[in-house]
Amino acid sequence: VKNVKSNQQNGNALITLFFLFHGQVEAQHCVWYGECGDSKIPGKKYNCNYTGPPLPLMPDSYELLTELCPGFDYGNRSLCCDAAQLRTLKGSLQVPLQLLSRCPSCFFNLMNLFCELTCSPDQSQFMNSTKFSGPNVVEVQYYVGKTFANAMYNACQDVQLPSTNMKALSILCGKDAKDCNATNWIQYMFSDENGQAPFNIVPIFSDVEVSGYTPMNNKTYACTEGLEDGSGPCSCQDCVNACGPKPVPPSPTPPWTVFGVDAMYFIMWASYSVFLLIFVGVVLGTWCYRKRTIMSEYAPILDSNSPLSLNSDDPIHATCCETLGERFENLLRVLFSCWGSFCVRHPLSVILGCLVLVTAASVGLVYMRITTDPVELWSSPSSQARQEKDYFDEHFGPFYRTTQLIITTPINKTFIYSPYFGGANVPFKAILFNDILHQVLDLQLAIEGLVATDKGQNVTLQDICLAPLAPDNNNCTILSILNYFQNSHSVLDHSVGDEFYVYADYHSHFLYCVSAPASLNDTTLLHDPCLGTFGGPVFPWLALGGYDDTNYNNATALVITFPLKNYLNDSDKLDKVLAWEKEFISFMKNYSNPNLTISFNTERSIEDEINRESNSDISTIVVSYVIMFIYISLSLGHIQSFSRLMVDSKISLGIAGIFIVLASVSSSLGIFSYAGIPLTLIVIEVIPFLVLAVGVDNIFIIVQMYQRDERLPHEELHQQIGRILGDIAPSILLSSFSETLVFFLGALSNMPAVRTFSLFAGLAVFIDFLLQISCFVSLLGMDAKRQEENRLDVCWCVKLPERYEVKTDGFLFRFFKKVYAPFILKEWVRPVVVAVFVGMLSFSIAVVNKVEIGLDQKLSMPDDSYVLDYFNNLSEYLHTGAPVYFVVEDGLNYSSLEGQNSVCGGVGCDNNSLVQLVYSASLISNYTTIASNPSSWLDDYFDWVKPQSTCCRYYNTTGAFCNALVVNSSCVPCRPLTPSGKQRPVGEDFMHFLPMFLSDNPNVKCGKGGHAAYATAVDLYPDNTGVGATYFMSYHSILKDSPDFIKALKMARTLANNISQSIDHKVFAYSVFYVFYEQYLTIAHDTALNLGVSLLDIFVVTTVLLGFELWSAVIVTITIAMILVNMFGVMWLWGISLNAVSLVNLVMSCGISVEFCSHIVRAFSISVKKNRVERAEEALAHMGSSVFSGITLTKFGGILILALSKSQIFQVFYFRMYLAIVLLGATHGLIFLPVLLSYLGPSMNKAKVFAANQRNIGTEKERLLGYRANSMGTN
Repeated sequence: VKNVKSNQQNGNALITLFFLFHGQVEAQHCVWYGECGDSKIPGKKYNCNYTGPPLPLMPDSYELLTELCPGFDYGNRSLCCDAAQLRTLKGSLQVPLQLLSRCPSCFFNLMNLFCELTCSPDQSQFMNSTKFSGPNVVEVQYYVGKTFANAMYNACQDVQLPSTNMKALSILCGKDAKDCNATNWIQYMFSDENGQAPFNIVPIFSDVEVSGYTPMNNKTYACTEGLEDGSGPCSCQDCVNACGPKPVPPSPTPPWTVFGVDAMYFIMWASYSVFLLIFVGVVLGTWCYRKRTIMSEYAPILDSNSPLSLNSDDPIHATCCETLGERFENLLRVLFSCWGSFCVRHPLSVILGCLVLVTAASVGLVYMRITTDPVELWSSPSSQARQEKDYFDEHFGPFYRTTQLIITTPINKTFIYSPYFGGANVPFKAILFNDILHQVLDLQLAIEGLVATDKGQNVTLQDICLAPLAPDNNNCTILSILNYFQNSHSVLDHSVGDEFYVYADYHSHFLYCVSAPASLNDTTLLHDPCLGTFGGPVFPWLALGGYDDTNYNNATALVITFPLKNYLNDSDKLDKVLAWEKEFISFMKNYSNPNLTISFNTERSIEDEINRESNSDISTIVVSYVIMFIYISLSLGHIQSFSRLMVDSKISLGIAGIFIVLASVSSSLGIFSYAGIPLTLIVIEVIPFLVLAVGVDNIFIIVQMYQRDERLPHEELHQQIGRILGDIAPSILLSSFSETLVFFLGALSNMPAVRTFSLFAGLAVFIDFLLQISCFVSLLGMDAKRQEENRLDVCWCVKLPERYEVKTDGFLFRFFKKVYAPFILKEWVRPVVVAVFVGMLSFSIAVVNKVEIGLDQKLSMPDDSYVLDYFNNLSEYLHTGAPVYFVVEDGLNYSSLEGQNSVCGGVGCDNNSLVQLVYSASLISNYTTIASNPSSWLDDYFDWVKPQSTCCRYYNTTGAFCNALVVNSSCVPCRPLTPSGKQRPVGEDFMHFLPMFLSDNPNVKCGKGGHAAYATAVDLYPDNTGVGATYFMSYHSILKDSPDFIKALKMARTLANNISQSIDHKVFAYSVFYVFYEQYLTIAHDTALNLGVSLLDIFVVTTVLLGFELWSAVIVTITIAMILVNMFGVMWLWGISLNAVSLVNLVMSCGISVEFCSHIVRAFSISVKKNRVERAEEALAHMGSSVFSGITLTKFGGILILALSKSQIFQVFYFRMYLAIVLLGATHGLIFLPVLLSYLGPSMNKAKVFAANQRNIGTEKERLLGYRANSMGTN
């Protein structure tokens, strides 16, 4: 070396003259050799100036030369570099090796560039030393062929970073990969500003000779080509040209139209028009025919010559079915009559027995559990999403909890930043102003310093946060752009400049970091790191919002995310997290800054707000019930005169009836609590409302039938009430039993909330029926005795003097009988009614398929909730979707090449591997909703374990892992630098080094350590004997509303199924929101099934309990079906989406609709009037008033109060839907159904008419009916 240096000094003058006269260095000349002084870059050295011929490499460095620059491994290996330079080259290329070697041709070309620069014996042909410092070369010019540079760039431009879903050039180019090209990439790598190059290398690009220098233009390999050493071409993921045609998403299904109009609108409009023409034609034809023949509207059924006249004693022509129906109904009548008589004769025994049974059932409430966990409410344990969630939680731990802030500013200004070293001006929005960032940092640091208390112990963020590099680095993960500045005020203010100019400050650092968030050293004069203090990158799309494209400087919002630990079966640790979240919420509610507008959310926020909402709605519900209670108590009585006000009122009976309703609810809750079935808020809030609607109607019918009835001669009170109960109890049984079965069949739903509601509601309705025909009948008998004895209501001990009062009908009954029923059934009104209701039905059918599916999460929050602001900002500013994990279930053999190739995405991997298929899906993210390449632990492991890398080393004394930062001679590479050692590890080798990879923290010498990115991604068998389940993570594209989330779930599952088929192993997609949105994949089917089964149940029960009158059952079922279809029309008009809550209400509306229809149809079926119109009028007059007062008016007042609720979900799904249920039920039951019966009602059951005649023989009723029949015949 001394001789070399001496020759250098002696020949300097000659060499200088040589350059002046010849302008070039002759072949086989060097421009440097060996290393001299220390560079200004810490840990780096300058090369020594040397212009002599290449020198032979020392034999102990041959292996290193073969590893780095095999092209020079020939002859006596005379080179322009020594062993020290080769070692420096190896160290300098560690990061590119780890990032680019997954594409062999790319890395080969890059090594060619640096080997020619460092060691080429022909250096002087394409290199020129331009600056010196003593013996040190401090700057050189490197003439590089444009063809070579472009070919190298083209081979490397698509290489991916599996752990970050970024392109490798984002780190190696000093700017975002999309802004990188061949020129600025090489310039960045050669610039001493990057913190890695020991001195400045000035690349000059040309394909022709320049100033006597011939540019280096060695042979390159395209990424689609294999190398001579047998390495294959790059994978499709790392080389677009290696892929087939870009996948093309299928064209969206065009809307179904007819003549440019929505097909459903057109079809239903046309159908309705045809119906109107036919219907109007038939009505007009019938009217003209009657006028011509001067006949009455219908052929008389009851006349003196009819075998079924009122005076007939022979049930001739009664069919077998009619006879069977009459006998069944008579059996029910006899049973209920005897039971009613018994209840009135033994009231105390019946009431006491009911109290004992209700108390015993209600005691179960002490075991009551209320479920508020959204997962338990909306996802069945047997559902696919729930099972996949459980599998994920079991193998990888539960998904972390998220605390997040979205910060904007009311300041509407823009600062134009002009880079000192040239370039276009860059606008910065106000949220990125320095003073605003300092205020945000103050807030962030204050949050980091929060101290909560749990069970007497202090809890800080440090105790509960995710720290991926712990225990080596215990800093919490905080996804905030302030981590670009190490969460430090001083770093944020760091700038370089003089008194005239600022060369670099936080603007330039920010612009660099958003393009290379994983960088440890920016390219500005600041040389500050971008990597977060927790050891990971902060991707700008996670920490910024409101920007366009990738212009992050235009961001209008900052997003700060604190991922927190989550625990499945450790309530003590989870309580600590909950305590800190509670403290955070309290702090944020009290935080104020005029320059910042902040919305925030924690994992517990939604559940907290739902609970608060439920508590705040208690007052609304109570007021609603009180109004209904008061109405029931006051309206049950039929006041004959003011003097008898307190005698004829039925306040105490009404209150008792209400308590019976509540007792049935508490009994149902208690019985299921005994069984360990948890309650839900839907059960608590809806079932009392439902049972009140169903139960009160029956109470009104029983009481009003008694009030209208005349006691027969020699008939006692218990016999009268027994007879009344025998007449009306079958109708009550019909409605109650139908409703009970409807709700129990609703329990077939897979949704826990719907199933639980259906079970509780079905049992409550059935218990209510039993209590009404027993306890309430006894109470009615006691109240009737009180009234007959002229005792005051409530104060039974006070008795008024005897006074005769003429019994009159109630106002509502008189109105229905004298005014309403005759009007509705007028000859000209009936066609109008049919036309209007069929029109409503047609419209509703047309829009059924347009009802939106899903639940806007904003609706679940109270009007005044802080979470609403967060939801609004989330949809406005967020620029990325939720993470999605493709989970490979246990059983795949990763130790075999076949297993590896089926999953990985690098060289040699299958074209239809898991990683490749997810990558292909990300190319059409607008269709698939998969936004990015998957992070692949397997590919990173292969790069980490390569023998050329310094990542995988172990102590040859103990076999323990040796981190890349450790300087120790006993640390040796994991695998030998042999052809077999360069291959992927298989068999025992694979499992031997994998645990080391998963425990290795990334560092400046090895960025591929898997601890931070993959510690939870691989589930190892005990004692590290094999690989169990693993996952590969990607992200969904931006998801803003329910249709987006539903589509994302569908597409991810489709992709996972394709992967499973491709690799012949089970793979499923998992994201944290899937358990909530899975229900919507089948909600339409579930709704159709639930409502279809309910209608079938109503049909069967009605058929049986109406005495096998099939046509009556058909009419009831059709009417209820119309109500349900019209409910969908209302949902579309009123913006109510289809989800579990609305499905519960639809099932409930099916049950309540029975009340509106069944009583009137049964009254019609047993009427003995002469024609359908009169039978319909009688049924409407007698039952319509009870239905109207019992359900419609009772519910109307209570429903209106719900509109005042602060809860949006109450306003939308309860107020709007309940109102629609009552209005549609009332209009169909009290308007359309009587008209339908007048046209198409079943003919009279001849056996029932005969039986009715027999029962009325010798009674006042026979005289009245006979008189009416005779007078009709005379007329």
